[in-house]
Amino acid sequence: MSTIPITLKGAEKLKAELHQLKTVDRPWVINAIAEARAQGDLSENAEYDAAKDRQGFIEGRIGEIEGKLSASQIIDPSTLNAEGRVVFGATIDLEDEDTGGAVTYQIVGEDEADIKLGLVNIGSPIARAMIGKEAGDSVTVEAPGGTKHYEIVDVRYV
Repeated sequence: MSTIPITLKGAEKLKAELHQLKTVDRPWVINAIAEARAQGDLSENAEYDAAKDRQGFIEGRIGEIEGKLSASQIIDPSTLNAEGRVVFGATIDLEDEDTGGAVTYQIVGEDEADIKLGLVNIGSPIARAMIGKEAGDSVTVEAPGGTKHYEIVDVRYV
């Protein structure tokens, strides 16, 4: 199995979710199943069915997170020294060459990506176009919404 890159912040977020699932959600659903069983006939017990469905979701998510964490390579962007090149974890300040608008993105793992927060997936067209470039370089991105032209203003490792 190949390793999955994830930032330190992303790994901490997954670990927090795993802790929540194991210490709060799992005990809650076990209790809900026990209460539903106490009500008698399970064949027509909607609460029991709902609790069992929830238990299946929780156990599946626990397995998924544990698998991701075991296969992940945790990268702390603040310890990177890529000599100004864009690499995984880098924060990039861009200027749209067409509109002059400024935008900032950080290249992160698939589970961390949230474009509204400026976090772009390493596999996204914009991240793939930026990897290996440096401040001052012009980059053309073939995105689903059309071609975009950016100039890299700054590359930071924070």
